[in-house]
Amino acid sequence: MEKGVYSIFLDEERCTGCTNCIKRCPTEAIRVRDGKAKIFADRCIDCGECVRICPNHAPIPQSDAREKTGQFRHTIALPDPALFGQFKTKPSPRQILAAVAALGFDSVYEVAWAADAVSIAIREFIQEHKGEGPWISSSCPVAIRLVQVRFPSLTEQILPLLSPVEVAAKLAKEEFSRQLGIPPQEFGCFYLTPCPAQVTAIRSPYHLEHSYVDGALAISGLYCELREKISRTPEQNEPVKATAPGLTWGRVGGQTRAVQSENYLAIDGINNLLQVFEEIELGKFNTNIDFLECQCCQGGCVGGTFTVENPFVARVTLRRMASQLRPKLELEEEQEVLEYYRKGYYRAEKDVEPYSIMCLDKDIAKAIYMVEQSEKILKQLPGLDCGSCGCPTCRTLAEDIVCGIATETDCVFKLRERVQSLAEQMLALALKVPPVTVVQRQIMKTQREVLELAKRLPPVLAKPNQEKEGK
Repeated sequence: MEKGVYSIFLDEERCTGCTNCIKRCPTEAIRVRDGKAKIFADRCIDCGECVRICPNHAPIPQSDAREKTGQFRHTIALPDPALFGQFKTKPSPRQILAAVAALGFDSVYEVAWAADAVSIAIREFIQEHKGEGPWISSSCPVAIRLVQVRFPSLTEQILPLLSPVEVAAKLAKEEFSRQLGIPPQEFGCFYLTPCPAQVTAIRSPYHLEHSYVDGALAISGLYCELREKISRTPEQNEPVKATAPGLTWGRVGGQTRAVQSENYLAIDGINNLLQVFEEIELGKFNTNIDFLECQCCQGGCVGGTFTVENPFVARVTLRRMASQLRPKLELEEEQEVLEYYRKGYYRAEKDVEPYSIMCLDKDIAKAIYMVEQSEKILKQLPGLDCGSCGCPTCRTLAEDIVCGIATETDCVFKLRERVQSLAEQMLALALKVPPVTVVQRQIMKTQREVLELAKRLPPVLAKPNQEKEGK
């Protein structure tokens, strides 16, 4: 996954500079400058926290346009397991798959079935590398990006296995190519995704040179049409290929259930991920844990930014729907998956690379000097982390000052000190000018008033009031 590639963009017209987003961003990727939020592209991990917290809906997650499907001779839909938890009307999985096909795709391939295969691959890998964990699941691109950006020393612990959606696209192209006699490059695989980070992961894959998936369509963008299709489309004749454990990959705990690891931990929510990764990096984590199921969104993929249903309701719906599927793969199917695993079919083509964006400079000597300078500046700041400067914390403001993208007077407290100092200097200079004329007395009187006003400035200058005064 390349730096600077992301799928959440800001609508400046909607942004009011309220600073809610800068406090919520886990990688400190947002600043407010000139009354508008700005995203540092190399730090954004597409977690969607700014989308959830913004009252003005300024951050907008983007997926591919549906018209892109017209570029391919044969289109294949790849529905994420989380899609099955979005319908309160309790349609059967076969009804949902039939409705997906009715959207205009030539074929449908179940990502949940690929999740079944990846679960077996993970189980085998962990058994072969017992005691080398904890191994971090590689299915959530936000968790991967978070490790790259904030915990680069943990990139070696990311499972070197492809995600279920990549395996699904790979299998789908091979199988349909054999059946239809069409070259694989003429197939277009489109992922019905609950998450904008998956859009980025397809455009800039972290385990592959080029993704097998050709596009990603937001579930929220297809939801209304899907509901209509479900009510009018009969069930597909073919049975659902996935098992219940494969379908529950869409909710937290689903991966660990499918992997059947004895020592595991299922973590959801960005703040919980931060806490666990910090403990692992500091060596405080229980080394008996073999597998970490990491899901950035609360409740798992059913809580993704592109979903429409309440994540708690979706989890229950998904569990109920999984009960309609077979409990596990047949022995022959499992043997086939194991054979593919031994051939390296599910292995990643490349390792996940750490990023070094959190350092101040590539030159270590210069970076150390800049850290020292930022520490000095930090001691001069109030340490309230109020965010009124447009940075999430006083520490980030100090770093921005050292990097030359902010000034000390961006802090309202330092600005007040500066104004007060200037007023005192003006008054002192005026007193030194003899003889004092009527006009000069008036200037001195005004200066005294300015000085008094400066002393009365409130602790924090509210931005909306500033803007109104400016207008």
